[in-house]
Amino acid sequence: MSRTGKKPLVAERRYRTQASTKKPPKSRTPRPKRPRRGGPLAWIAAVLRFFWRIFWGIAWRTGAVGAVVLAVVVFYFYAQMPPVNDMLDARARGSVTLLDRYDKVFAWRGETFGGQITAQTVSPYLHNAVIATEDRRFYEHFGISLRGIAGAIRINLSEGRGPLEGNGGSTITQQVAKLLCLGVKYDTKIWKSEAAYESDCRRGGLWRKIREVPYALALEARYTKEDILTIYLNRAYLGAGARGFEAAAQRYFGKSANEVGPAEAAMLAGLLKAPSYYAPTNDLQRARDRASVVLGLMQEQGFLTLAEEETARRTPASLSDAAEAQAGGYFADWVMSEGPDFLTSTTTEDVIMRTTLDQRLQAAAEDALKTVFTEKNREESKTQAAVVVMSADGAVRAMVGGRTPQPPGSFNRAAMARRQTGSAFKPFVYAAAMDLGFTPSDFVEDTPLTIKIPGSGAWTPRNYDNKFKGLITLTQALAESRNVPAVKIAEAAGLEAVRKVASDFGIESDLAAGPALALGASEATLIEMTGAYAGILNGGSSVRPFGLIDLRLRQDETPLLGQDGGIGERVISEQSAKYLTYMMYKVVEEGTGRRARLPGREVAGKTGTTSASRDAWFIGFTADYVAGVWIGYDDNTPLKGITGGGLPAEIWREVMTRVQQDLPARPLPMIVPEPRLPPVPGQEAAPGAGQSGRQAVSQPKQPDLAERILQEVLGILGGN
Repeated sequence: MSRTGKKPLVAERRYRTQASTKKPPKSRTPRPKRPRRGGPLAWIAAVLRFFWRIFWGIAWRTGAVGAVVLAVVVFYFYAQMPPVNDMLDARARGSVTLLDRYDKVFAWRGETFGGQITAQTVSPYLHNAVIATEDRRFYEHFGISLRGIAGAIRINLSEGRGPLEGNGGSTITQQVAKLLCLGVKYDTKIWKSEAAYESDCRRGGLWRKIREVPYALALEARYTKEDILTIYLNRAYLGAGARGFEAAAQRYFGKSANEVGPAEAAMLAGLLKAPSYYAPTNDLQRARDRASVVLGLMQEQGFLTLAEEETARRTPASLSDAAEAQAGGYFADWVMSEGPDFLTSTTTEDVIMRTTLDQRLQAAAEDALKTVFTEKNREESKTQAAVVVMSADGAVRAMVGGRTPQPPGSFNRAAMARRQTGSAFKPFVYAAAMDLGFTPSDFVEDTPLTIKIPGSGAWTPRNYDNKFKGLITLTQALAESRNVPAVKIAEAAGLEAVRKVASDFGIESDLAAGPALALGASEATLIEMTGAYAGILNGGSSVRPFGLIDLRLRQDETPLLGQDGGIGERVISEQSAKYLTYMMYKVVEEGTGRRARLPGREVAGKTGTTSASRDAWFIGFTADYVAGVWIGYDDNTPLKGITGGGLPAEIWREVMTRVQQDLPARPLPMIVPEPRLPPVPGQEAAPGAGQSGRQAVSQPKQPDLAERILQEVLGILGGN
């Protein structure tokens, strides 16, 4: 009991006084050690364990360091990336969209950017076609696909290439990294051109692949999947100068990328593999074959039903009218050169250019040229040709600078080739005479002529047929393209007057100083000559050929530039022009230009052939249009059996037959002169005197020429 007399709640603890009775632990008998196995295997295993420990130690430490470095690089790229809208337009320069006279697109220059589109608003067919073609696991990976890379390496090795040659197994994110040049911006001090910059960015190789990885990871961290796809849709190059799917859809199909159907979407997505090769403007059937492959991928991945795929295959995508025609390439190059460089070839803005081109007339000129050469079995010939069609005010409606369409920047024979004009120059001789009072009914002697040229000796021009017809009218002389009468008329009117008339009409080339001027010894371009003839049609005023109507920025409706060309100052009187038109009408009706006649229409024109047959011309007009045709070889090889009254006149007729289609026939603005009696021998009168008082133009006065005239130039006698 306790001191209080109460029993304790817990029994008292009892302590032993004796030593613990706990038994001591039993002693353990040590197990005998197994004898170590000896031999080479044990040594090999030991060595392997040793090296494994070393390898593992290095590997995890290296991995840890690599992960840290990768994280730092990813963060660096991440921090440098701008908002997604700032990354959609990849171009360093702008583009020019060319509109015809009816405001329809017919050509583009530079890389066009049709406008921003997004992965959310683009046609779902296009969205799915890109995913099916380029990266079916786009929404599953984190920027890179190890499975895709392994598969690409396997394919490359099986085809005998290096592991990183050919297929790269790149995800869309990695492709965007390439399109962004891994964040490196274009610098003119480093790269000579934007093309060189992009080529450098697109180079393959192991180091490039390694650098793609952190950038791709940064893209995935910085942007959403839809943002990455949006960048891709806007920056991808798709051939024909189209940057982004919006520009490509507009260029190939004339519609927005938001509106394309399955067949069109498949064709656009198919361009990603090889844009220029699969461009439908290069080979439509090849583009359709590629689109068929894409349709199959879309169906396999559940983006299209079997019925939708079959419908798309039955109705493949077709080009827009503008894309199919590919009209006006030479015209586009020429009109681009007419505007200022900072708004055309080197523009940093997107520019809209309204022009004078008529696509119907352009197609007519191209078709006519092809038809004539095909029918004449000259398809394999290296003979070149050029055609220009314009209005009387100088507005160029069609231009063909060669027999076949060529890439932008090709040599344009209509605007760039300076060739000897031959007898096509003679109308300017008679224009000077008409303005001095001569009439088409006046007479000239077609008789032998020798002129003494100071410093060059005697020069004797010859007619094309080596015959002389004696006393003939000026009309007959021009109609038959007689050389000797042309020289006599030029001497009578004055060579300086002839030179001035030709220059004022727009012949900008250096004109010959001597009497060979009358026979077309000088050079000129086809557009110059056609513009000069337009001056005759419009009543005698000069013409500056023009193709530019106005030019504005895409986002601005206010034109920056207006028309620079058209009718200028008067060169000859209206009466003189109408007299000359009558004489040129007779060239077609009765003279060397008979092959250019159009049934039911009045035509005026002039043939031209150089004596060495290096050039052949026909330039003429109706009441509505002026057209010029030139034929020759680029290397000045003589033409065989071709004169201005032959193939050029036939081409002109075919062109104008198509041009004048559905247009009512209108009479030429010409004056039919009153006939005159032959002059009375020995009687003299001033030009324009009465019918009985006029003396024929005979032996001209000897020219007082100080300029040296090369004998070879003087020997170039225009034919018919």
